[in-house]
Amino acid sequence: MSDLVIYFSRSGENYFGGVLKNIEKGNTEVIAEYIQEFTGADLFKVEPAIEYPLDYMECIDVAKKEQQNDARPEIKETLEDISAYDTIYIGFPNWWGTLPMPMFTQLESLDFTGKVVKAFVTHEGSGFGSSKKDIAKLCLGAEIKNGLSIPGADVYDVKDTVKAWVDE
Repeated sequence: MSDLVIYFSRSGENYFGGVLKNIEKGNTEVIAEYIQEFTGADLFKVEPAIEYPLDYMECIDVAKKEQQNDARPEIKETLEDISAYDTIYIGFPNWWGTLPMPMFTQLESLDFTGKVVKAFVTHEGSGFGSSKKDIAKLCLGAEIKNGLSIPGADVYDVKDTVKAWVDE
């Protein structure tokens, strides 16, 4: 059984426990790497062709405009085929209540028929927002399992929680 983690993560200025601070590795990437450690999964990081501003407030302004316009930003590299995988983990930060728009760009191009999908989200209090509904639309034909919601400020303290969720 082969596993894949498709994720979006952003370093730079982020909210951490209500305070802005610079981080070298995005919160979602930390969780993606835990999953890889536990499962041997391949990792695929979705990266926008035009990077988001490092400044948090500027970044969220861009993200909000993309969402309002239902944009599909170009991404640096597109994953073309997931047929070799049985379980797909989908990870992202909650941006304005759902997945960052580059994730829509990537996920809409894939065939999830017969796959098991396990989503995980990092956030600062908003959990999954409406992203579960969006994941169901993006991953048609997949068996959607229970997701995992992790406050971004806690990512370095939840390794056991992630392990238990992976093993469900």
